[in-house]
Amino acid sequence: MQPNDRKNFVTLITGIADYYSKELSMTSIGLYWEGLKQYDYPAIERALWQHTQNPDSGQFMPKIADVTKVLQGRTEDQAQLAWSKVDGAVRRIGIWADVAFDDPIIHRVLHDMGGWVQINSRDEDGWPFVAKEFITRYRGFRISGQVPEYPKYLLGTASTHNAAEGLAKPCVRLVGNQAAANQVISLGRPIGATLLDGHHPAAGVALALEGIA
Repeated sequence: MQPNDRKNFVTLITGIADYYSKELSMTSIGLYWEGLKQYDYPAIERALWQHTQNPDSGQFMPKIADVTKVLQGRTEDQAQLAWSKVDGAVRRIGIWADVAFDDPIIHRVLHDMGGWVQINSRDEDGWPFVAKEFITRYRGFRISGQVPEYPKYLLGTASTHNAAEGLAKPCVRLVGNQAAANQVISLGRPIGATLLDGHHPAAGVALALEGIA
């Protein structure tokens, strides 16, 4: 969270406490803030409301660990699903074609891991380590609750070859929901552009992301 989120956070956490007939001291509120400030406010808000609906633990006032568990548990499932798309595309499409997934975070994670060609070049022995790195990186972005800047699509070897030979650029292969993948392409950064560590400036991409979660 950012400093300007503190007012909303205080209102949220005191509202949650009131729901559970609890009264929080400023010291307790400060502890919640310190324990959760590494996450984005919208993600915390969703996690708190999700906790209230949990049939096993929702009758108790959530502690910091409860909120973190909700955040991380949800992202584990999402990361595994994202990895299954990547693994399937590697085996089905391979290194030659350009690809676009229906999830912009996949683009950013694969970009940060060296790109589509680099991922396809890893051998079977190292594949479990690639999966682990992907899942860790993906969960980090998901926990933030925001979409990072990402490339429009991921380059295969055909694009490099065709550019050198003066040939036409190959078509991008879409992975997953085609409408969502096209939206990911339309909102992504140009190929070769520097990607910032901050969040994607296009608010609409967050809606696209939630639509395929």
